[in-house]
Amino acid sequence: MIDGFSLDQLRTFVAAADTGSFSAAGRQLGRAQSVVSQTVANLESLIGVALFDRSARYPVLTKQGRALLEQARAVTGAMDQFKASARGLSDGLEPELSVVINVLFPTRVLTEAVAGFQMRFPDTSLRISVEGLGAVLELVLDGTCAFGIRGPIGGAHPDLGSEYLLQVGYQMVAAPCHPLAHYRGPIPTKTLGQHVQLVLSDRSKLTEDKDFRVFAPKTWRLYDLGAKHALLKAGLGWGGMPVEVIRDDLDRGLLVPLEIADMTIASNITMSAIYRTDTPPGPAGRGLIEELVKASSRP
Repeated sequence: MIDGFSLDQLRTFVAAADTGSFSAAGRQLGRAQSVVSQTVANLESLIGVALFDRSARYPVLTKQGRALLEQARAVTGAMDQFKASARGLSDGLEPELSVVINVLFPTRVLTEAVAGFQMRFPDTSLRISVEGLGAVLELVLDGTCAFGIRGPIGGAHPDLGSEYLLQVGYQMVAAPCHPLAHYRGPIPTKTLGQHVQLVLSDRSKLTEDKDFRVFAPKTWRLYDLGAKHALLKAGLGWGGMPVEVIRDDLDRGLLVPLEIADMTIASNITMSAIYRTDTPPGPAGRGLIEELVKASSRP
């Protein structure tokens, strides 16, 4: 029966195999050569397999030793990972991180940030929700998410801290077949009101009865940015979209930019990371915000 061997014996076996000698393994481990040799011999005795051929000047892995080496590496590596995870948890590292992202936030920036986060916090699971308007704030305020990325909703909230990330370009557009696409010069509100405006909306009570960049009395409300994009390209209405999402459509003439005469608000939307001030993000949450800041600063 194979039983009773230790993690230390496996580590010594791996060190001897990697360094090519018991004396070199001893130097690496800070032990005498005789201790390394005896430790490996004890392991061989316990498992009933000769791991090294000692007939030459230096020990050479046997066929059985080569077969077991990678498994020994896996065991010691898993234990190192277990210890690192335990240390992280004892230091307050979140085992799981839930965040909510505004639907207008650039996917490219989010992807780059998550890639950096994964390298820094491989043991923290990540849950990402995508919402619009007040739904982002609600999920942060009720504690469902450690932090969120807020978009076009004005004003500060007394319970939330905020950190600037970037500006997102926002453009009013219509399909080339839409009547507004043929209007010359800035389009007055009266003319806009004659056509359906496609409006991205949400189900949040925080933004109930509140509109953002809505200029027409006739609106179709959508809860999905992709659906809005498709309806715009089909000529079923006009409305605003993040420039990054429609850049290719504009270049190919599939969508046409509209100039709104009475549009006094900026064409950019400020995106910020928000979190409850009484329960700020832990190490992993703070790390993801740092990665978002870095990714946001790249061209």
